[in-house]
Amino acid sequence: MAASPKLPPFDPADPLGIDDLLEPEDLAVRDTVRAWARDRVVPYVGRWYEDGELPQIRELARELGAIGALGMSLTGYGCAGASAVQYGLACLELEAADSGIRSLVSVQGSLAMYAIHRFGSEEQKLGWLPRMAAGDAIGCFGLTEPDHGSDPAAMRTFAKRDGTDWVLDGRKMWITNGSVAAVAVVWAQTEGGIRGFVVPTDTPGFSAPEIKHKWSLRASVTSELVLDGVRLPADAVLPDVTGLRGPLSCLSHARYGIVWGAMGAARSCFETAVDYARSREQFGRPIGGFQLTQAKLADMAVELHKGILLAHHLGRRMDAGRLRPEQVSFGKLNNVREAIEICRTARTILGANGISLEYPVMRHATNLESVLTYEGTVEMHQLVLGKALTGLDAFR
Repeated sequence: MAASPKLPPFDPADPLGIDDLLEPEDLAVRDTVRAWARDRVVPYVGRWYEDGELPQIRELARELGAIGALGMSLTGYGCAGASAVQYGLACLELEAADSGIRSLVSVQGSLAMYAIHRFGSEEQKLGWLPRMAAGDAIGCFGLTEPDHGSDPAAMRTFAKRDGTDWVLDGRKMWITNGSVAAVAVVWAQTEGGIRGFVVPTDTPGFSAPEIKHKWSLRASVTSELVLDGVRLPADAVLPDVTGLRGPLSCLSHARYGIVWGAMGAARSCFETAVDYARSREQFGRPIGGFQLTQAKLADMAVELHKGILLAHHLGRRMDAGRLRPEQVSFGKLNNVREAIEICRTARTILGANGISLEYPVMRHATNLESVLTYEGTVEMHQLVLGKALTGLDAFR
């Protein structure tokens, strides 16, 4: 009788052996982004969060460009041409540092660059994408408005023709990167339907006042966009899309990154809780030796690694050209919701220390409240799945 093969040791950091699914190139991308985030974000982000700022954002953007993290799943124009799984791994590592850093990268690559890459003219692509991929130009994405978040079809920003020019008037709200962006992709109503416009932010009539007094995503630049008679040439419009299909396809790409990223925030909190449970003593022994603490850690590990498996599965489907928007909604709904629960449970293990910025737990928990809302609220993704499951539209 043949001897049973020797089993690999159990790895608490990878209890399901998910790394076995990754190719050497995948691991190299992950390790590169992890090392950058460990060195350039983790030591400082608690202070950035406390101060409510992201200093040296342009320098950070150039560094992210240098490691190929901006628009990394796009091809050509200086972009890395990475796989969807590699992009997802990068998002996980960035959000393990802070959701604000992953948001910077997601808005740059999955929204602004993606819109130009997929729907723009060759002149628009050549003019912006190489600089954006290098981090020399930061982009933002103007869709959400003060009165219209989940219902973008009702947007009031309007672009009218004036001779051969376009003139834009309106406001956008909760725009990541807005006040530091060199270019904004702005969506507006026109007489012929919703269109996207590539707007250099130095255009007269454009302003982007920064939004302060946030208690979430504090290490991130969030702005309002004000368009007051912004005059653009005819070639500023994205030529290859009309209607909501344009912005919604961009949002689907960004949501995919969130599916991975949320698990990064969850992993950070889980690892913090495990380390704390091993060292914190009560009643004469480490709290990790008590049954209730171990039950919490086991449940957290199960949801964390189920979420990573789900993200990996969706990534392989995207790489195969088989990922549907409903499946992205499935991933965003599950993973962000479970990530928040993992953060909250980690906070209970840390007790009062869980609210201190000495640890990342409360920072991740408050950040994820924003992640839960942007790129589609829980309710919107529930209705997307409900329609897919029943064939009945409950949105209206």
